[in-house]
Amino acid sequence: MVAALRPPTSRPPFGVVVPVRAFGRGGTRLAPHLTPDERAHLARRLAERVVAAAGRAPVVVVSDDPEVVAWATDRGLRSAPDPGSLDAAARAGAGVLAGWGCVRTVVAHADLPDVTTFAAVTRDAGGPVAVLVPCHRADGTPVLSLPTEVAIDFGFAYGPDSFRRHTAVARAAGLAVRVVRDPHLAFDVDTPDDVAALLGREPGLLTGADPVPAP
Repeated sequence: MVAALRPPTSRPPFGVVVPVRAFGRGGTRLAPHLTPDERAHLARRLAERVVAAAGRAPVVVVSDDPEVVAWATDRGLRSAPDPGSLDAAARAGAGVLAGWGCVRTVVAHADLPDVTTFAAVTRDAGGPVAVLVPCHRADGTPVLSLPTEVAIDFGFAYGPDSFRRHTAVARAAGLAVRVVRDPHLAFDVDTPDDVAALLGREPGLLTGADPVPAP
């Protein structure tokens, strides 16, 4: 079920799709290094930062997990059912944004600790441009920005080497490709080394709490 929140009253220039499978069950590669509670706490805190970076733009959280849906609803965010894969979740979220008239769709991973704004990937508005942010390993695509009319049917290709594959799909769709190498958008927390680097900068991250964004 999609949370029954009212759509924006005016046509937003962009919206943000944030797929979140679950807080407690996520980050299994980090299991040898963090307890389940620590992984859940970290996942929730990073998702808070991604949502806050959207500012006043509409946000759609794609998840079937009751805890995640409740978290989204408490923050005044729309939630949509998870179709079962990250690729399908991105399209599902874009479909919600299309219904709201959003000109551009930003698909952002929920594990970006340094994100503060999506301004660098939204300035193309509805133009035929795909904006890709390669991850800090130059492999994944933690942030991908597309015209919404393209995003609803785009051949998303998340997984290993997704940056290269997303570039190829965008060009095959007739889009220009703009690559944004922004360290604030590129760093995602996927590996134990990523966690170590993050906790080295923010040693209190697993014990404190980010402020809750206002609805």
